[in-house]
Amino acid sequence: MPGDDYGGFERFLRVGEGRRLKRLRSQAEYIGTLEPELEKLSDEELKGKTAEFRQRVANGEALEDILFEAFATVREAAKRGLGQRPFDVQLMGAIVLHEGDIAEMKTGEGKTLVATMPLYLNSLTGQNVHLVTVNDYLAKRDPEWMKPVYDALGVRAGFIQNMMPFAERTDAYAADITYGTNSEFGFDYLRDNMAVTLEGTVQRGHTFAIVDEVDSILIDEARTPLIISGEPETAAQVYYDFARVVKTLTGERSKQKSEGKGVDETERSGADYLYDEKFKTVSPSQAAIDKVERALGIDNLYDARNVQFVNHLNQALKAQALFQRDVDYVIQDGEVKIVDEFTGRIMEGRRWSEGLHQAVEAKEGVAIQEENVTLATITLQNYFRLYEKLAGMTGTAKTEEKEFVEIYNLNVVEIPTNVEVARDDRNDLIFKTKEAKYDAVLADIKKRHEIGQPVLVGTISVEVSEHLSQLLQRVGIPHNVLNAKAHEREAEIIKDAGQPGAVTIATNMAGRGVDIKLAEGMTELGGLYVLGTERHEARRIDNQLRGRSGRQGDPGESRFYLSGHDDLVRLFAGDRIHSIMERFKVPEDQPMESGLLSKQIENAQKKVEEQNFVARKNVLKYDDVMNTQREVIYAQRRQVLDGADLSDEVKSWIDDVIERLVALHTEGDFVEDWDLAGLVQAFNALTDADVTVEELREDMDDINREALVEDFRDEALEIYDEKEKEWGEEIAREIERYIVLEVVDTRWREHLENMDYLREGVHLRAFAQKDPLVEYRAEGHAMFEELGLLIREEVLLLLFHAQIEPREAEELVRSDEVDGGGFAYQHESLAGADAIAAAGLGGDGVAVSTGLGGGGGAVATQQRVTTDREKIGRNDPCWCGSGKKFKKCHGR
Repeated sequence: MPGDDYGGFERFLRVGEGRRLKRLRSQAEYIGTLEPELEKLSDEELKGKTAEFRQRVANGEALEDILFEAFATVREAAKRGLGQRPFDVQLMGAIVLHEGDIAEMKTGEGKTLVATMPLYLNSLTGQNVHLVTVNDYLAKRDPEWMKPVYDALGVRAGFIQNMMPFAERTDAYAADITYGTNSEFGFDYLRDNMAVTLEGTVQRGHTFAIVDEVDSILIDEARTPLIISGEPETAAQVYYDFARVVKTLTGERSKQKSEGKGVDETERSGADYLYDEKFKTVSPSQAAIDKVERALGIDNLYDARNVQFVNHLNQALKAQALFQRDVDYVIQDGEVKIVDEFTGRIMEGRRWSEGLHQAVEAKEGVAIQEENVTLATITLQNYFRLYEKLAGMTGTAKTEEKEFVEIYNLNVVEIPTNVEVARDDRNDLIFKTKEAKYDAVLADIKKRHEIGQPVLVGTISVEVSEHLSQLLQRVGIPHNVLNAKAHEREAEIIKDAGQPGAVTIATNMAGRGVDIKLAEGMTELGGLYVLGTERHEARRIDNQLRGRSGRQGDPGESRFYLSGHDDLVRLFAGDRIHSIMERFKVPEDQPMESGLLSKQIENAQKKVEEQNFVARKNVLKYDDVMNTQREVIYAQRRQVLDGADLSDEVKSWIDDVIERLVALHTEGDFVEDWDLAGLVQAFNALTDADVTVEELREDMDDINREALVEDFRDEALEIYDEKEKEWGEEIAREIERYIVLEVVDTRWREHLENMDYLREGVHLRAFAQKDPLVEYRAEGHAMFEELGLLIREEVLLLLFHAQIEPREAEELVRSDEVDGGGFAYQHESLAGADAIAAAGLGGDGVAVSTGLGGGGGAVATQQRVTTDREKIGRNDPCWCGSGKKFKKCHGR
């Protein structure tokens, strides 16, 4: 980021900003012309303006068309409710906020009141609007402080807090305006996208937000991801137990070209399970299931309470039979690392999904990685980019404008102060050593304390603030130390930092958002003296500290004390400053004071700011990969929560999965090379049908891929239509929605974990002359494609095998919602494919059993023997007695 480019960017913005300020000034003046008419209104009539504005917006009038009237109305409400009349410069800041930009307004210029105007205007649409602030204290204080204004207007402002009960949180979002911290808004967004019902969500969209202290939230905390994590669903010991048991079972390869008619091959071979090396599947026999149940002391492996064990058994069998050490993986440093089958290289940072990696770890006896599982995550950068319109306000944003424009499309407008700033900002004092610097700091504080001038000492770390506190204690100077830990208590203390003789030590963020008002008589002593003990790596943080003094035209003074050993000076300007001091033989206790040296320090700060900007931008590039995927998944979840009809989508998934099954089993140019037996077995496993190869050949004159896809697709759709008729349309839609939600949530959590592992290891690709970001994008995309395929297959498997025991089916339809008590899942073993371990969801609604294969006894298998032609299933014996299936006889 060359300095010349940045300077040109700044010059370009300055020209445009001058014109904009002129326009803002004239708009603020026009708002003032509306004041006399509003002053004539009674309180009720003033409140009635809100209903009038809302109606006009509902009739199609743009917010911009009523902005002047609305802001004039808020000004009148502030006069009556607070006894404060917003200045024209505050109106200018409010217009900038409504226009979706950043209003840079100095400390003490009344930003809290400024925000009420655009918040009110944008809430007139009926959408919930947000004010984002830096801590819970301000999130609660500001709406309570502004309550008289909102009451006079007839609108309601709520606030959210950490650990707030769900009912109160829901009520806060039901208000017109909601105040809260960035993390609370972000976590609520993530929690909403983990909810299983619409009633479990709290947010009402992301139309407009104002971010207070916008530089702190969108820049300083931008790289911090919000993460909701949970304990692993399965303890490590379970994996070890299954690994131990499967070693006692006998396995045999599945015969690829068998023309079998659906008989379980494990029964013919005598093996406990079959494994298919080509398709990486395992098929346990009933005998194997009995052995596992006895060995692990489980009454019924397929009971709903033990449902996850089905997946553990399958993964343990796969690990034992299908994955070989030093072929598919290696053991390095006590970890199982995957080997790329094509290149033979170790795939750093990759893990197999669905519990397979843990099963291999258990097989090899190495430690199973049991770190907390990421359930949902988003960076603050991407959360705030969700808003249709975003605005911000702070006292210090101009130095970071390039980043605001590039990342968030936010311009920074410097709003003039109502009264000119009278603060005296002195040149830095630079000492050779830190010891000399602190001696001078102590002497300066003592001198000013003795005359009664209030002093605010700024530090860049808790460690430095505590060191200074010890120095002040030794010389008997009373003081307060604020480390931005207890926001409410510190806000009370910092309010008093302008009292006679007060000495307050504060880290940069401590008490932010609270004005320091001078006590009577302090202006004669020079106002608040701000003493910085070190330059921060960002200029705006230093400007924030300076800005504590000289509010609303008060006198004030600021100065920074530096040393050649300070980190910033040492790393970026240390050699030059040290050589100057040596050349002029400056004593250790004598400072150098020069505008040129201060400029050197500022240039060093610019370098650090540019480095940090590049780092944040790089992080965003990686997170954009996940963000795109997150938006797809969350949109799909919301569609389910909103009660969408998924039947068409399910049928399109049937097309996709059937095409894939056929493609997998018909490799090669000649039909003789195709694995028709495997295709039939896979189709039966998916749909719970009992098609045989003989039937397939009998039905088709010319076997080709297109004909196979069409035949199997038609068969699958007919089976599904039959299930829908059996369940009833309303229950079918509920079952679809519930299963989709469960599968999407389970597989998405797993995908997040896999993407984390990829992210951790992808930087190593740089050693192979590959761009880690390009690699991450490509592999992340491939993994997401695989996720979509896995979700579709698993949803269909569960739907095709689901059977309803109509205990209270009508109650489900009447309730028109699905929650954790809606379905009880039970699973049988699945011969010829992997059993899917879905969540055990017991309850009193509708019991849905997925009768997967032939064993276990958990499901009362339906024997459909009937002579009623209206109720005959397509795969039942035909009513005519021919011995053929109904679909091959009178069902044609």
